Amino acid sequence: MRVPVAKRGAGMSGLSWRARHLTKPIFAWYRKVLPPISPTERDAIAAGTVWWDADLFSGKPDWSKLRGFPKPMLSAEEQMFLDGPVEKLCSMLNDWEIRRAGDLPEHVWSFIRDSGFMGMIIPKERGGLGFSALMHSAVVMKIASRSPTAAVTVMVPNSLGPAELLMRYGTDGQRDHYLPRLAIGKEIPCFALTHPEAGSDAASIPDRGVVCYGEHQGVRTLGLRVTWNKRYITLAPVATILGLAFRLYDPDHLIGGKEDIGITLALVPTNTPGVLIGRRHFPAGQAFQNGPTQGKDVFIPMEYVIGGRERVGQGWRMLMDCLAAGRAISLPALGTGCAMFCARFAGAYARVRRQFGMAIGRFEGVEEPLARIAGYAYGLDAARRLTAATLDEGQQPSVLSAILKYHATERMRTALNDALDIHGGRAICDGPRNYLFGVYQSVPVAITVEGANILTRSLMIFGQGAIRCHPHLLKEMEAANLSDPNEALKAFDKALFAHVRSAASNIFRGFWHNLTGGVFARVP
Repeated sequence: MRVPVAKRGAGMSGLSWRARHLTKPIFAWYRKVLPPISPTERDAIAAGTVWWDADLFSGKPDWSKLRGFPKPMLSAEEQMFLDGPVEKLCSMLNDWEIRRAGDLPEHVWSFIRDSGFMGMIIPKERGGLGFSALMHSAVVMKIASRSPTAAVTVMVPNSLGPAELLMRYGTDGQRDHYLPRLAIGKEIPCFALTHPEAGSDAASIPDRGVVCYGEHQGVRTLGLRVTWNKRYITLAPVATILGLAFRLYDPDHLIGGKEDIGITLALVPTNTPGVLIGRRHFPAGQAFQNGPTQGKDVFIPMEYVIGGRERVGQGWRMLMDCLAAGRAISLPALGTGCAMFCARFAGAYARVRRQFGMAIGRFEGVEEPLARIAGYAYGLDAARRLTAATLDEGQQPSVLSAILKYHATERMRTALNDALDIHGGRAICDGPRNYLFGVYQSVPVAITVEGANILTRSLMIFGQGAIRCHPHLLKEMEAANLSDPNEALKAFDKALFAHVRSAASNIFRGFWHNLTGGVFARVP
């Protein structure tokens, strides 16, 4: 039987001719080729905020917005700490002896704890120093110029880990108990995410917990029985509190109707029966504490879950939301500190080292890497300051932090290679007077951790960056996932042709500026 004409068009009510005849076949093809996006992938894409990075994709960046950003400045209190305890800590560090001993001296550990270095991000009302992101970055950069091991030891408790997670998601009881203890180093934290089978693909961790009843301090308690196998965990060998990520299941429906609850985060005291720590890795010969941790059927009460029962299954989103801050501070500060270190010592060495009757810095072959080192040091410091300042203004720039982490560590590698080339044989004979080799050994660690650079470049900068910062791409993807076919087609049609107009405008603008030599382009 033939359908009446009026009813045949009913399903397309409100759609334009363009949407029905031009966009519809494109939309069908787009939905076919677009891979399904899992909830964990959606959380990763949506993590953090978009700031000036979105202007770059617009084709006409608002330079006044960037220039009008407040100048990053340390407070008087922060400057005093940098000139006082940080300088004193640096004077206590001998990287050659630290690497030979395989650990920081006990008096250095004590000074780090007693001076509050482990609680820089914890608010003053919780016993911490309450420093800005800019100050956190400055401290790590300064310490890195003396000892990468000490810098890592200070930066890890202040990066993604128990303190950051507790401040954002912890219950009042968890904050009251742990934050003051973390601030003074009474508790040494670590965070265990990486599994032997789940490194870059951290969302696929096979570590599991099961909701059940068990005995805790002699009382039958609702909790979780967790089994895990983690590796490459910084501070794990000496940690007293273990931040743990695992996938939670509830087969008996003790806390709800779902069986696969999802990734969950918990804080587990390392003296809990069944927790194994103490073994060490030595990443690239560095002396900072790093090692594996395991546990089999370890029972923990529900109150150990970060944020309590209400936060079970929300671990992946919690991690993604916190990751931008740590990635924007720690390794960029380390990379910048190393580049500035290379600029100082390679420049000085090129001035005092004489060959063929003149300082080697006068040779063009040495001038070129010296100029490159100086340029990298200057550029990285500017990028470090700006990105840290955006955090202090309330932004969580996930894409910018990935860009900065990648380029800071890659330029650190280039600067150190250039510095070694300038120093020649003096740089490759290790010993107490070799100030470059210990830093050089730390390069593979910086390149690899907090998202290996291959992953960071491919997935975060070009993947997440293109999706989040592009003015129309994410809207097209969201439209493809709408359940109502009419609404989906409407939304896709709107986003698609806005995309086409934007692309055409950028092509014309690029051609025009190329033709006119950029005379009419807006400049900073």
